[in-house]
Amino acid sequence: MQKTTNHKLPFSFFYAFIVFTIFLSSCGNREFELPRNVKETLKKAGDNKAELEKAIDHFKESGEVIKEEAAYFLIGNMGKHGYLKYKLVDTSKMPVDFNVLDYPNYDKMVEAWDKVEDQQGNIHYMKDTLILDCQAIKADFLIQNIDLAYEAWNDYPWASKKTFDQFCEYILPYRGSNEPLEEWRPYFMKKYAWVKDSLADPTDPVEAAILINNDIKSWFDFDPIYYRHPTDQGLNEMSESKKGRCEDMTNLAIYAMRAMGIAVMSDFTPYWANSGNNHAWNALLDKNDSVVIFMGGEANPGEYSLGNKLAKVYRKTFSVQKNSLAEKKDEWEKVPPYLGSNTIMDVTTDYVSTGSVKIDLENDIPDSTHFAYLCVFNSGEWKAIASKRIRGTKAMFSKIGKGIAYLPAFYYEGEIIPASDAFILSDSGKVEYKFPDGNKKITLVLRSTTRKITKETTDFTEKSFFDKGKTYTLKYWDEKWVEVGKQKADDKPLVFQNVPSDAFYWLTGEGSRNEERIFTVDDEGRQVWW
Repeated sequence: MQKTTNHKLPFSFFYAFIVFTIFLSSCGNREFELPRNVKETLKKAGDNKAELEKAIDHFKESGEVIKEEAAYFLIGNMGKHGYLKYKLVDTSKMPVDFNVLDYPNYDKMVEAWDKVEDQQGNIHYMKDTLILDCQAIKADFLIQNIDLAYEAWNDYPWASKKTFDQFCEYILPYRGSNEPLEEWRPYFMKKYAWVKDSLADPTDPVEAAILINNDIKSWFDFDPIYYRHPTDQGLNEMSESKKGRCEDMTNLAIYAMRAMGIAVMSDFTPYWANSGNNHAWNALLDKNDSVVIFMGGEANPGEYSLGNKLAKVYRKTFSVQKNSLAEKKDEWEKVPPYLGSNTIMDVTTDYVSTGSVKIDLENDIPDSTHFAYLCVFNSGEWKAIASKRIRGTKAMFSKIGKGIAYLPAFYYEGEIIPASDAFILSDSGKVEYKFPDGNKKITLVLRSTTRKITKETTDFTEKSFFDKGKTYTLKYWDEKWVEVGKQKADDKPLVFQNVPSDAFYWLTGEGSRNEERIFTVDDEGRQVWW
């Protein structure tokens, strides 16, 4: 029988083992206590995880519970936020050497851009690099941002009554969009320190915002050339350029006003419903928490209005919105521009009277397509402004603007594909579908390619708005634009015969950029614009 030997381990081994066990246990508890979204961000942070943990530990050790919760809010929602860089490419995705800021104004830049396209075909910006905040942000940056945001919320009388949730969403965030990370709070807190002692009503954030915006207006201007600037500008670039597009203007107001504890945000429409392009603007919460709109560097609260029709309005948030398309769709699903962010929320009802419509998706649903979209006509194309999950062969859209023409569509392989007939949601909320009727032909007498103020001439005929000698093409919508015919303009209205009735029509001039508007005709044959 083999003899068993008892080996005694030294006390130091047991001491080390106990300490190590306690250490592992405490680490496990620390991780367990963290909110789930914070844990997910820490995993995503890679080598930068220690910086995020350092910020959390700083507020844990200081015992500042509110600031610790603020850190959780920022880190937990940090996932997809970052500095996004684009590159200019041709149709084969080869880089194009072109700098929009090399030109003195927008027109000269567009002229040069067009020359490049004449030689190389269409050029466009595509995403190049996304520098994620969670993988780049430093603990000192986060700690300073939280400390100064809390100071503004706590010290300024117009801010102190805002809730913690309002503070987190509209005062605390350190960025406005996808611009580079920069420390803007210390600069603006110093620059606008005088505001606190300059108000007739110290509790009024609107009055404070007006004073700040008046200063911004004195040195910063809108310049359309920045529509084709490859990135959102940060404070350093804006301070040097003193110009920008609406995205830059809203960000600048966000920096200046959030630094001073004003609950301010950026709202946007993906596409105007009765014009080309899109738009972003600022909004703030007044002392009664009502939304007041303005435009940073351009128009003050109470003075600003939106000139075109809104089908949908979204608000940029820092927090992840569980009801966003990005959170509902599968990771691999592609979605139309402006709808793919998980940090936007629908605020259309804050702006316009809305209605609902239940769509029968009459056309075949493409493979692996789970969402339908509503589109508005914008710059010559139907462009998506709202999404809804498909239920069988139907989709129910709610909270959409009235008095607007829409096209139900699918999005497949980067293209908008009609899902059903185009329709009008009238001002009363009635749905009016447009079916081109080839059996009932009409004659159209047309005076313009877009909405104009028409005046009667001395012989009591309406003025026409065409360029003499230019050729114009009329089309109607029947799941695609179908050409009716062409005519060369003189000083009289254009007359097109044998046109299918009850359709959407589109009249464009040769060489145009397709900014002409679609229209229907009323019972008296007059153009009605959409």
